[in-house]
Amino acid sequence: MLGASDSHPDIHWPSGFSPDHAHSFCQAQAVVHAPPATAFGLLTDVTRWPDWVPGVTEAHAGALGETFHVQFHEHRFEVFVGERVPPRRLGWSGVGAGVQLYQAWLLTEVEGGTHVVTENVVRGPAARFRSMVSPLWTRRLHTLWLAQLRRLSENAPEEG
Repeated sequence: MLGASDSHPDIHWPSGFSPDHAHSFCQAQAVVHAPPATAFGLLTDVTRWPDWVPGVTEAHAGALGETFHVQFHEHRFEVFVGERVPPRRLGWSGVGAGVQLYQAWLLTEVEGGTHVVTENVVRGPAARFRSMVSPLWTRRLHTLWLAQLRRLSENAPEEG
């Protein structure tokens, strides 16, 4: 399993969510050929997630965009935004289905687009079980999420 030494040095982990204290830790990254603001906009438009985020069938934004809930693989998650620095950083914690999680996103402008890094720390009995039964499941999910983000970002109409 990946650990804290594999985490991107610019990820801000909230107390209790270090990769070393996780039952599951995953990192994925990709270059998106679009500006950071485009990718950030897609990530923060939670109500559109069911259209493109793998496994999400329902999503509702809460008050002031600081909370939301999602239906993910038939499990409901309450999610709280912990970090939001447009268009560079995003992080949220979620609770549900026997797990607690924190997912962080870094979007860094690079030549020709945006380098996107996402890391996810999950704790709880369901995460422990998933890690034992299918250790690659989370990695595949993140890779697909990034592929969808890349596709939508690169096909988004240009601003201006």
